[in-house]
Amino acid sequence: MSALWRINLWVCGFFTLVTLACMGLLLHQALADVERELQSAQAVVEYLSETAERDPASLQPGLTRSLRHVRVHWLEPGEAPESGAQHGPDAWLASLLFAQARHHERVLDLQDGRRVKIAVDPRDEIAEVWDSLQQLLALCGLALVLSLLTIRWAVGRGMGLLNELLRALQQVSDGQLRVRLVAEGVPEARQLATHFNQMAQALEQACADNAHLTRTLLAVQEQERTHLAQTLHDDLGQYLAGIRAQACLLRWVADQPQVVERTARELEHNCEHLQQGFRALVQDLYPVVLQHLPLEQAVVLLVEQWQARQGIECQLRVSVQMPALSSTGKIHLYRLLQEALTNIVRHADASQVRIRLQHQGGRLRLLVRDNGRGALQPQQPGVGLYSMFERARSLGGELRIISHPGAGWALALNMPLEV
Repeated sequence: MSALWRINLWVCGFFTLVTLACMGLLLHQALADVERELQSAQAVVEYLSETAERDPASLQPGLTRSLRHVRVHWLEPGEAPESGAQHGPDAWLASLLFAQARHHERVLDLQDGRRVKIAVDPRDEIAEVWDSLQQLLALCGLALVLSLLTIRWAVGRGMGLLNELLRALQQVSDGQLRVRLVAEGVPEARQLATHFNQMAQALEQACADNAHLTRTLLAVQEQERTHLAQTLHDDLGQYLAGIRAQACLLRWVADQPQVVERTARELEHNCEHLQQGFRALVQDLYPVVLQHLPLEQAVVLLVEQWQARQGIECQLRVSVQMPALSSTGKIHLYRLLQEALTNIVRHADASQVRIRLQHQGGRLRLLVRDNGRGALQPQQPGVGLYSMFERARSLGGELRIISHPGAGWALALNMPLEV
């Protein structure tokens, strides 16, 4: 069942209840009013009966014909009095309301030989109540028809807007993100169209950003692979080739102690460089120190190595009692700090960096701030900022990055300890 039919049924039910309530009130009031009228009419019947018995000539047709609620009927010889039953569509109303009224009648045998019936006649009151009921039903019926037409017109406009919105949403679900609604009509329709257009525009921009990020990630992946291949080939490969050549040389100069000693020193030197290269390569691929050191010591080692390598003064403050984090949480936090330091080298042009890692109030807070040139925050963050925001989201925390031209960069991470 459609929404329009459900609304129509509710409205019809409401009007039915209102109509029945009004009919009940009308009949209740009619009973009270008519009872007073018929009591007065009964007194008139008694008075006319007594007058007719004393003076039959006083019952003139011109006087009795215009009486209200009282009926004077002259009977022919041998005519039986009528029962006074009502007929027609208002008979049920007479039987319901005035069942006792028709018994308030008197049949008199006058002194001049005529017979007359004087009775209370409720037909005028029945007609008035019946007319009132008909007017009430007609008014309620007209109001119901007008209400249904108004609802159909209003719901029709709303359903048209809803159908247009459903078609637009279907197009969005099919990937057609350029669909837009026309902002026209009532204020609610304009607001709905405006919000839908903003949502579609945001989705389109998000898809474009995701596509750009995917291309950037693929490019970064190829750069990392190229860097790894070059490192293995140009650096480590050369040391391995030198070690192999020196090992072959040892077989030819076994009888020359000085050459053997010099070659052994060169082998030791090449092996040391090879080991350092492997360590640096492994450190770039995965922070092995996290497996052997607590988080605070790993952070201290990272900052010291970065400071020695970049020549930038770095002040580090770490809480003495750091909470125990999961291995995944430690990696995300370590990589986030590592990426922040990398961004400082690339973009900040800073001479001093302050880092604070504190455990306070059941939360862990990381603050990284430099005195560099700063900049306006980019409208479209790069891979580095995206990775930091994603790591903060994985930690269940909130990451804020604040920067202004000439005021440096500030990174603040606030995360719960339940990671």
